[in-house]
Amino acid sequence: MGNSYRTSADQSSGGALEQAWEAYWFLPAGSRSLAVVRVVTGILGLLLCATYGTDLSGWFGPRGWLPVDSVIAWRSSFAYSIFDACETNSHLSAAFYGLVALFVFLTIGFLTPVTSLLAALGWASLLHRGPMLAGPADDSMAILLWCLVIGSSGEHFSIDAMLHRRLGWQASRPRVRTRIAVGLLQVHAAVISLATLLAQLKGDVWWNGTAVWWIATRKPGQVIDITGFLSQSEYLCNILTHGVIAWEAFVAVGIWFTCSQKIVARAGLVVWPIVGVLTACPLWGLAMATLTIPLTQLVEETEL
Repeated sequence: MGNSYRTSADQSSGGALEQAWEAYWFLPAGSRSLAVVRVVTGILGLLLCATYGTDLSGWFGPRGWLPVDSVIAWRSSFAYSIFDACETNSHLSAAFYGLVALFVFLTIGFLTPVTSLLAALGWASLLHRGPMLAGPADDSMAILLWCLVIGSSGEHFSIDAMLHRRLGWQASRPRVRTRIAVGLLQVHAAVISLATLLAQLKGDVWWNGTAVWWIATRKPGQVIDITGFLSQSEYLCNILTHGVIAWEAFVAVGIWFTCSQKIVARAGLVVWPIVGVLTACPLWGLAMATLTIPLTQLVEETEL
């Protein structure tokens, strides 16, 4: 009798695990929140393009600091970039502003399935042209773009949605691929938070509470100068440094539990941009906040 009871318990737990797995990855989901992710990702992509566009020819031009041959020898043999074929500054500008146009189309939701794929490929191509320049925001942008390729993000808040209504096409509906995209966003948000936490804990400055101060005073190219604010109190630096660590740990764990998931996601809309400023990566902070937008449940997913 004991053996049969254990067998029944094992079957029940196995069935529950299977149901949870099926619900997480394959339960059809609405696409309104993913459409918000699309809009924010498009705007963020334009901001990131601006960081490259200010010195595009200096980096990638015919006489730039990163010659094509040197980059090809340095990067993976599987990597390819359309920018490798740009032999003049005019060709380089045309390819780059083509990518900018794709981000504009992605933001407004025009031909979204095609635009999202081309934007993802174009962004990967830009990163492959200068992989040593890529930062955390660039990598997070790649994740966001490929999740938009997988999911259906053009059915709301878009030119596509307006055209569909005018043509009388089928209304949007919950889709499995949208659920997969949202699941991947959640997984990446947790993994990136955990990886960042573990990397930071290797440095003594994150243990003694001075990391935020050293980042603010020593990292070049600061967008926002917060040294005046931090110099007011040593305790303030300690609190902010340990607060960043605590927040990343909270996200890595709390994002998986129903009772805390919504709290983590909604708080992240404010906290992640602050963490980005404190770590001198404001666009990365915005990208991390974007990853968790579907989990905030601020967007009603009722399909029309």
